[in-house]
Order: sequence, then C-alpha cells, then structure tokens
Amino acid sequence: MIYTTNSIEAVHRQFRKLTKTKGGFPNEDSLLKLLYLWSQNASKKWTMPIQGWNIALSQLAIFFEGRLDGVLDL
Repeated sequence: MIYTTNSIEAVHRQFRKLTKTKGGFPNEDSLLKLLYLWSQNASKKWTMPIQGWNIALSQLAIFFEGRLDGVLDL
C-alpha cells in the first residue's frame, strides 16, 4: 500500500494523455464524464491484486473495530 504513488502517477499520466487530445470541454461535467467513462473501461484491465491487502485489511479491522463488520466477512 505504501508504493501506490507509481500507480497513481500512471493514472494521472493517462488522464493527461486523454484530455490533451481533446480540444476543449463545454463545461466541467463533460470533462468529469469523460474521465469517469475512461476509468470504468480501464478498471476492466486492472487485474493484478494488491500486494499485502489481507494484512492491511486485518489491521484496519482491528484499528477500526466494528466499522467493517457489516461489509466484510473476517
């Protein structure tokens, strides 16, 4: 979880690449819709699991006791 900076920068690079090729946007909502649709299509390609997620999730469940009970089966 610590080394997510590269992943975030890769997404930002793709956002810049996507918006650079477009001319202008009539309003902010049209830009947000474009970025949202791109992220929905891109998320289908992201299949690599997060390393160490089980340990992090267990520690979050301990730290935030009771908050994750309704959504997780620990």
